[in-house]
Amino acid sequence: MNMNILNYYRSLSAFILLGPLCFGQYQFEVKDASKNYDAIIHIDNCFDGQCMDKGTVELFNNNNSKVQSFTSDNLVLHLGKEQRLERGKVVSLTKEQSPLIFGDFNFDGTEDLAIRNGNMGNYSSASYDVYVFNSTRMAFVKSKELTELASDNFDFFETDPVRKRIITFGKDGCCRLFTTEFEVIPNKGLDRVFDKEEDLTNEAYVKVTIKEKKNNKWTTRTKVYPSDQYNREK
Repeated sequence: MNMNILNYYRSLSAFILLGPLCFGQYQFEVKDASKNYDAIIHIDNCFDGQCMDKGTVELFNNNNSKVQSFTSDNLVLHLGKEQRLERGKVVSLTKEQSPLIFGDFNFDGTEDLAIRNGNMGNYSSASYDVYVFNSTRMAFVKSKELTELASDNFDFFETDPVRKRIITFGKDGCCRLFTTEFEVIPNKGLDRVFDKEEDLTNEAYVKVTIKEKKNNKWTTRTKVYPSDQYNREK
């Protein structure tokens, strides 16, 4: 009996010591995706060369000092064919594989961050939580407006730094495409100023409707193109 108890505690001690190694998180590093930051990503569960689970993102500056931590309920990333998952081992991700997007999304001259948070976008496309850098707090703060744009449309939005606009895309079925532009107004937020709908329902022609906001007034114009001509012009 005493020997059995001794063996039990020996096994328990080994389990406690090896537990973190056996059941640790998967770890990934992201470099060269930002001018100012590197990131370490921790995810609980991965399988078949992909990860889709709750995860943590740790951001580091160029001095390798930790800047801030973020949590995503559904970090999504895919590994290359030659990359292998192994708990406790850090796997390097390319910029294309990374669930992080860096950029100046509000055109204030500082780098912002978007973190993948599932597939809640238009037609189950990628969705993101968007954090903008607040120079007063010296920290990244989640932007409700930008997160909505990055979660409700087709994949991540585009930015036009010259016109200071954010451009989103969407579709309805096979044949209706939408483009929307928002002007970024400092210290106020976003103002929708442009809508474009491309209706390809009829195979013979494409109906394009454009709405623009100028001086707080909307104007609408519609034009019909032969399908072959419109495709060439695009």
